[in-house]
Amino acid sequence: MTLGAIKGESLRFLHQAMVTDTIVSCLSVDGADVRLYHIDDPDRSRLVGIISDYLKTKMTGPREDYFKKHYSHFALEKTSWGKRIQHVFADCFKVGYKNVLVIGSRTPTVTPAMMQRALRMLKECDVVFGPTPEGRYYIIGMAKEMHVDLSAFNWKSPAIYSDISEAFVEKDLAWSELEIWYCVESMDEVEMMVRDINQYRFEGNEETGRETEVVMERILARLEP
Repeated sequence: MTLGAIKGESLRFLHQAMVTDTIVSCLSVDGADVRLYHIDDPDRSRLVGIISDYLKTKMTGPREDYFKKHYSHFALEKTSWGKRIQHVFADCFKVGYKNVLVIGSRTPTVTPAMMQRALRMLKECDVVFGPTPEGRYYIIGMAKEMHVDLSAFNWKSPAIYSDISEAFVEKDLAWSELEIWYCVESMDEVEMMVRDINQYRFEGNEETGRETEVVMERILARLEP
């Protein structure tokens, strides 16, 4: 992730906040278990530890109990993105989950309502996609079982969205799409993120993107001349 003037410690804190916000949104989906998968790497493991410890202090009352019962994290072998996402789906289906959503770590403005809508779609189809403007994904969901071998695809290809969707069409599987959204991977997307968080606050949504908002305010204060 390269975000221009946002780099070093500021970039690390921003990514940490994005992951935290995504977990909080996932935990707001009724009945959902949240499983955070991360690369088995000392720096990444330390990041996950910081986030998990922070969330333990943040959650109070009924939310604290829900967090303890429904949140867990797992290390993944450092392989290609395709193999990792394949492992995540396979692991979740193996332990008995029927509907699985995989959500990126740079998605602080994806709301619980969007996730809930994806899960409702999975009751009627085999796969749900959340496409990005550049033809990638911010969410992929599958129902009941692994339907295609995701590790077989080139996830850096600009045609990855069409490649994956065509694979499902060839198997005569039913799939649905969420609205086009974005992962925060450039300054243009940072601007969209700030705009959307401001809109959420205007609408009375005080939680989505809250940690990211706080970190961005600190970063912007330091960047001002």
